[in-house]
Amino acid sequence: MNKVRFVFFTILAGVSLVSGQNNDSYWQQHVDYVMDVQMDVDTYQYTGTQKLTYTNNSPDALDRVYYHLYFNAFQPGSEMDARLQSVKDPDGRMMVDGKSRIAALSESEMGYLHVQSLTQDGSAVSFNEEGTILVVDLANPIPSGGKTVFSMEFKGQVPLQIRRSGRNNSEGVALSMSQWYPKLSEYDFEGWHPNPYIAREFHGVWGDFDVTLTIDKDYTVGGSGYLQNPQEVGHGYETPGTKVKTKGKTLTWHFKAPNVHDFMWAADPDYIHDTLKMKDGPTLHFYYKNDPEILENWKNLQPKTEEAMRFFSNNIGKYPYDQYSVVQGGDGGMEYAMSTLITGKRQFSSLVGVMVHEMAHSWFQHILATNESKHEWMDEGFTTFISSLCMNEVMEQNKENPFDGSYKGYYALVNSGMELPQAAHADRYTTNFAYGISAYSKGSIFLSQLGYVIGQDKLMETIRKYYADFKFKHPVPNDIKRTAEKVSGLELDWYLTDWTQTTNTIDYAIKSVAAEGNKTKVVLERLGDMPMPLDLLVVGADGNQETYYVPLRMMRGEKANPYPALKRTVVEDWAWAYPTYEFVINKPIGEIQAVAIDPSLLMADINPENNVYQPE
Repeated sequence: MNKVRFVFFTILAGVSLVSGQNNDSYWQQHVDYVMDVQMDVDTYQYTGTQKLTYTNNSPDALDRVYYHLYFNAFQPGSEMDARLQSVKDPDGRMMVDGKSRIAALSESEMGYLHVQSLTQDGSAVSFNEEGTILVVDLANPIPSGGKTVFSMEFKGQVPLQIRRSGRNNSEGVALSMSQWYPKLSEYDFEGWHPNPYIAREFHGVWGDFDVTLTIDKDYTVGGSGYLQNPQEVGHGYETPGTKVKTKGKTLTWHFKAPNVHDFMWAADPDYIHDTLKMKDGPTLHFYYKNDPEILENWKNLQPKTEEAMRFFSNNIGKYPYDQYSVVQGGDGGMEYAMSTLITGKRQFSSLVGVMVHEMAHSWFQHILATNESKHEWMDEGFTTFISSLCMNEVMEQNKENPFDGSYKGYYALVNSGMELPQAAHADRYTTNFAYGISAYSKGSIFLSQLGYVIGQDKLMETIRKYYADFKFKHPVPNDIKRTAEKVSGLELDWYLTDWTQTTNTIDYAIKSVAAEGNKTKVVLERLGDMPMPLDLLVVGADGNQETYYVPLRMMRGEKANPYPALKRTVVEDWAWAYPTYEFVINKPIGEIQAVAIDPSLLMADINPENNVYQPE
């Protein structure tokens, strides 16, 4: 018999797409940075001053603070180097001939970031550099509700491009300056988060950045922040039709970035700088090398960037800044405040794909901003989910299941035996393989499968409400769960617990289909440890299709019919502790051509082979 062609529920951009802490007692710290930096493009060394005004909105008095000194990771013998040499599947970008690139750095090639002086409100403080963390014992405790001002002098050296930051990347970009300044660690309801930098993700404090950068006048600079002196620097920032005359060998660039938790910049003497002003949206900036091989792709990227910006603003929430920059640089793709660094020598579809993914991070990492060290799946996974939908639309991919790649990745992880619970700290994964699939693929499925559980319209409503309620608030896993509960009216604690805090898998089977008089009895079996509600498609011998819905009792409710064109029968709910369940189809077995669990394929059942019944 030919396989029955099942109906599939396709998630389309047009279908309804447009906390650990209680919100009432929510608080967060605040930082304001004023930095003045001088960059020597010949030695790749820089010096700077930093005035940081810190507001302690916590209920606690603080007698210690921590800074991140990320560039210290790029030194032989650093924690990042040690981790690179001990992990089973090291990042290929950080290896050469099977050996750590960091271990091979010479004194002039490595990175460093050192604090030379530091005071608190004019009084000296005690500080100690411990790898990528600066430990600061305060001269005076900062009381709850109090403010203090830290004044600092620092110096740094830009490492060879190895991971995210660096000089002279593989495409010839001179300076990719991310994680380049002494950055205050986050203190929140869980306490301090001074995580050493070993190549994973970040957690930061929101504030206003005022950055002055002096650099060789031939270099074009772009990244975070609004340029304050365009008529003094030119380089594509000046008013159209005007000319800028400069004197001397350097230019001083002045940027301001309001309400961000990071600041990135990149610079190169051969950048082309284009702008695209969106109607009712931000101005888009593009910086890319004057390389004939990539010029056409980078020109064609610009209208796709506008499409992506509209898609995310419509389907998550309005982008809150007036500018977004796409900058060629770095070692792949990495999101930053108001901007991204991406490598640019790619096929056009890949170039659009990396832009879309990194732009989506602007919402999930730079506006919502979960703690990526602890909840990386909430950023990488949610970004993967929404960027898959976006790519399906802007690149006209027309995929029935835009998330198919995420499901394939997750199944590979399950079969590998290397899976850890998503609640594991990002730095603790023993393989990059397990980390990547857990964060990106399984994290994406958290949302696509949630749509299966509560309904696609309710899922997109949940995402929009989650953004509206928790933007600029560092949400935690409970916040997305509670948002979905409020939107759907269903109880979902079981879903968050099983999917993120265990490695329980989903495996439901059609155990038997048998005649029962003029009716047909179907027996289902739960083989996996994670419970789920079930959609079943029944195909009659005449080709007619209908569905049966088995609610999960602990949900305490039902989703709406996801297939409104088909008749749906809601049967008695299934209490998860019972390993089997049966229901009756009101037609003879001879009139049934097939029965299938989850025709949408959005439930991450690890064994689809036992999901279909067809008579011999």
